[in-house]
Formats: sequence, C-alpha cells, structure tokens
Amino acid sequence: MSGNYDDPAEKPLFGDPQPRDRVFNLVVGILTSIVVLITLISAFVFPQWPPNGINVFFAVVIVMICSSNLLLILWYRQGDLEPRFRRMIFYNAFTVILLCVCGNLYIHQVGVKSGGK
Repeated sequence: MSGNYDDPAEKPLFGDPQPRDRVFNLVVGILTSIVVLITLISAFVFPQWPPNGINVFFAVVIVMICSSNLLLILWYRQGDLEPRFRRMIFYNAFTVILLCVCGNLYIHQVGVKSGGK
C-alpha cells in the first residue's frame, strides 16, 4: 500500500486560484483604495481650510463603502466566498470609483458658476 492517499478535503473547493485572478483582484482593490484616499484627502483640503462638513461626511461614507468591499475581497481571496461573488466585488469597486468621481466633482465644485446670478 502506498502513501499516496488523496484526501478530498485537501483539494480546493472551487479549484486552484489562477495567478492572473489574484493579481487582478489585488489591482482592483489597490486602485479603488487609491481613488478613495484621494477623495478623502480632497474632502479635507479643498476648497479651503477648515474643511466643509458635508464634503467630509461624503468622503467618510465612501470610505465605509470601500472598506466593506475590501473585506469582501479579503474573504474571496481566503476562499470563504464562492466564485460567483467575484462579479459583485468588481461591480462594487466600479460603483465606488464612480462615487469617488462624483464626490471629487462636487468637492472641487466643477460646473458651479461663481459670482453670477
């Protein structure tokens, strides 16, 4: 009898993770975090000091949404989530980035005419 016993519990539940998938997940998480960090810094710095409370509130809400998405990415990488949640993670990251774009446009007052009626 040989010692080559294959225990089904030793096999990954959803197959072996591909290095390409791991890198892509990492890039999405880092990119989203950088955009959120830029929005958070902009909320405190622009348009002037002291910061506008509504800008800070908006940025904090974005950070909270991003943190939940980063937690989903962590759980996915640990294998606690099924592969079908991968699309939801990417969707959430995309919506967080769009929310940051809207937040930055609002914070930097793009499209607001100053001094007019």
